[in-house]
Amino acid sequence: MTLTPTGRLLRTATGSDLVVSRRFRASAEDVWASVTESDRTARWFGPWEGEAAPGRVIKVQMAYEEQAPWCEMRIDACEPPRRLALSTTDEFGAWRLELSLAETDGSTELRLVHHLTGEDGVGEVGPGWEYYLDMLVAAREDSPLPDFADYYPSMKDYFEALAMA
Repeated sequence: MTLTPTGRLLRTATGSDLVVSRRFRASAEDVWASVTESDRTARWFGPWEGEAAPGRVIKVQMAYEEQAPWCEMRIDACEPPRRLALSTTDEFGAWRLELSLAETDGSTELRLVHHLTGEDGVGEVGPGWEYYLDMLVAAREDSPLPDFADYYPSMKDYFEALAMA
């Protein structure tokens, strides 16, 4: 299967943002539930536990990664049903993520922004976010989940080229 990557790399005053988005025929509230309720995130990313609130840390299981590891994520901002900002640090570095939802005429655009600390590794990160957002689409549609092998390494060159531009 050949998939077309949709991600963009935007240069900002503070660095670079990797932006990947998807559109859903649903209300912002419904899409918000898909990205914030543990039983729903479990279907496409992994479950989470803890007391979710700005400034709090939750534990998230990355259920579709090798060995399904748990990681801690700090909720930096939570403005239902429009914006969620998270940060985490792991062996690969610090990750700052932001999800924003915009509803227009019965459809909602979900925009995932990964605030990068550098553009090295975007060839690995970009395909991963394409995969996870397509996992979200599949989970919402009750369709078969995609295979990561369809995203990586086939999308790596696309994302690396964005960093070279």
